[in-house]
Amino acid sequence: LVCAALLLLTGCSAVSDLLPKSAERNVLSGREGTNGPVLAVKIDDTNAAHPQIGLEDADVVYIEQVEGGLTRLAAIFSSVIPERVGPVRSARISDIDILSQYGRVAFAYSGAQKKLLPVIAGANWSDVGAMRRGPVFYETDPNRNQPFAMILNAQTLMANEVSKGTVIDSAKNVGWTFSKELENEGFEISDVTVNWPAQTYSAVWDPTSMRWLLSVNSVPDLSDTGQNLGPTTLVIQMVSITPSEYGDKFGGNTPFSQTVGSGKGYVLRDSTVIAATWNRADPLSPTTWTDATGAEVKFAPGQVWVALTDQEPDFTRKVASAPTSTSK
Repeated sequence: LVCAALLLLTGCSAVSDLLPKSAERNVLSGREGTNGPVLAVKIDDTNAAHPQIGLEDADVVYIEQVEGGLTRLAAIFSSVIPERVGPVRSARISDIDILSQYGRVAFAYSGAQKKLLPVIAGANWSDVGAMRRGPVFYETDPNRNQPFAMILNAQTLMANEVSKGTVIDSAKNVGWTFSKELENEGFEISDVTVNWPAQTYSAVWDPTSMRWLLSVNSVPDLSDTGQNLGPTTLVIQMVSITPSEYGDKFGGNTPFSQTVGSGKGYVLRDSTVIAATWNRADPLSPTTWTDATGAEVKFAPGQVWVALTDQEPDFTRKVASAPTSTSK
């Protein structure tokens, strides 16, 4: 009778319409947002490329080593497609394995070394790079110097791909899940430094925003909107980095980061670092993370950054006591 009365009073088609609805959450970042088609963009990470555009909207960002010991970013968008992203740069051999766990993504990049082009053509992604889509979608920012001036009109590009019926997979689980509460044991830190041969990232825990605020080469990592970039979960994935058969036009060898297999790493969330092991059986499989007890390491809801490195990070402990946990 109560249900019937509620229906008559409200005109609802079901009592469930009266209950508060939980917001949809993106499976890649655990934050509110849709699980839309996945766009992956290669972004320059040299000093001259900063401030970068659109990274605050990425669900996942990978830091990968390139020629000369520098780094380049692969940004994954699904819950939000920003208006602009950049500066866009070229693809690398490591991108194929990194992105294959996401399914058939839309891959935006500025080009590639000639020998790598046929490999890219055979990869399982929808190539929406600058060589195929052109100046309507990739514009030159007059306020930036080349080769750091190519900017992707991301919303326009993705709307075009949807209208054309381009095959792009929606976001799916790629190995991690989320929990608002810290469920794994670790130790508290105030900051961490991650090194590559010619690049250094540092991250400081900010209890106000509950994020790891990033700096690059000792300079705050600001977006073009002035926001200090920083994820809620920072993953340091220890990988093998070896020379590949590819190189850049200046003769520098392109390193290959091995993201298939297993290895050690660290998951940073809630001012805590958790020593972990990553496992990925093959390129199509997700990357899972477990702690020393074999339990899954849960990420904090929000943006995820994954630093692919072969150098041990430097942590600054908050306290020198035994490992702690907030698990209940």
